[in-house]
Amino acid sequence: MTKPHPDAASEVPEFPVTRPDSCPFDPDEIYARLRAHSPVSPVRCPAGMDAWLVSRYKDIRSVLTDPRLSSRGAGSMHMLPSYDGRDPSPGSMIQLDGEEHARLRRLLIGEFTVRRMEALRPSVQRITDRHIDAMLAEGSADLVRDFALPIPSLVICELLGVPYDDHGAFQRDSEVLIGFDADEATRDAATRRLEGYLGELITRRLAEPQDDLLSRLIVRGKATDRPPTVPELATLGVLLLVAGHESTANMIALSALVLMADQERTAALRAAPDTIGTAVEELLRYLSVIQFGLLRYATEDVTVGATEVAAGSWLVAAIPSGNRDEAVFTAPDTIDLRRPPRTHLAFGFGPHQCIGQQLARIELQVALTTLLRRVPGLRLAEPLAESAFKHNDIVYGLRSLPVVW
Repeated sequence: MTKPHPDAASEVPEFPVTRPDSCPFDPDEIYARLRAHSPVSPVRCPAGMDAWLVSRYKDIRSVLTDPRLSSRGAGSMHMLPSYDGRDPSPGSMIQLDGEEHARLRRLLIGEFTVRRMEALRPSVQRITDRHIDAMLAEGSADLVRDFALPIPSLVICELLGVPYDDHGAFQRDSEVLIGFDADEATRDAATRRLEGYLGELITRRLAEPQDDLLSRLIVRGKATDRPPTVPELATLGVLLLVAGHESTANMIALSALVLMADQERTAALRAAPDTIGTAVEELLRYLSVIQFGLLRYATEDVTVGATEVAAGSWLVAAIPSGNRDEAVFTAPDTIDLRRPPRTHLAFGFGPHQCIGQQLARIELQVALTTLLRRVPGLRLAEPLAESAFKHNDIVYGLRSLPVVW
């Protein structure tokens, strides 16, 4: 067994954040070396704490399923210089463990079944076609602003019962929460605005239920032994609103960029649209937009791989590294849109696996196939080197993507 024994603080390496100049879609090159020689490695996080960086696929799955590894710091809070390990807010499902987590997840799970999500496909198609109509009428577009961002935003708004007219405000606050540049006061203010907005909407739904997800959560919650409070529902609503559009919007834009970079690959997918399901799974694996991994906290001594991890330690499950693990994926740094599907880690793993993954898949499938079919001449309006990537955000993506056709 190996144990942490840095002789001095300076010997603990900084968290890897640099992407190679040769390919903006690849994670930091250090991950390949870590997987080969030090798969559970000490690292210093921007938040100030030392953690174990877990880089192999098998070990990451173990970390994300071990009940002794708490989700109290879930997400990528280790990347926030101001993170202080605070306790989660009521209703913060991704930061709760055990029965507290399961109680809230049970309220949601029936809303995100494959059958329910497939029933939304016509609505996603309608929204997608409308935005392509508007793009074609203009003759050029910013694919992020005009296509990738509004489609999942509209879908999640319709699902939750949130007026889309308010999307500008919640998207601005979402950008604060998924980035690392804002100080804690600014982040707290954005959280309060979102929770206040959702709290007011939920209070109205309590008085006058509608045919939307928030209303159904209220009704379902009333039938349980412990109905969720308005603050819990508001926090849950913020999670759904932010997660429901941020990761998918960035995946749509990045996926379109990957396709535009190889016209042969694009033509093959356009000629065989029935393969889009397989292609989307490969894009999810290859891009791994949760770029800095998922944080966990050891409540007991555990062994990860061959490393003893003491209670009170932090661990980071490096999702992008696991999805490029040579022991699991042949030629992992190569994108192969016909790669036989295999369980990737893009949606996490275990009890906290992304509850909205089926919706994300449908949005990606519809958006990409429709874009390829209706805008066959799609190409970059600027060189790839000038693209504005989100190098300092929890979710990797593009700030803008000018295109022509």
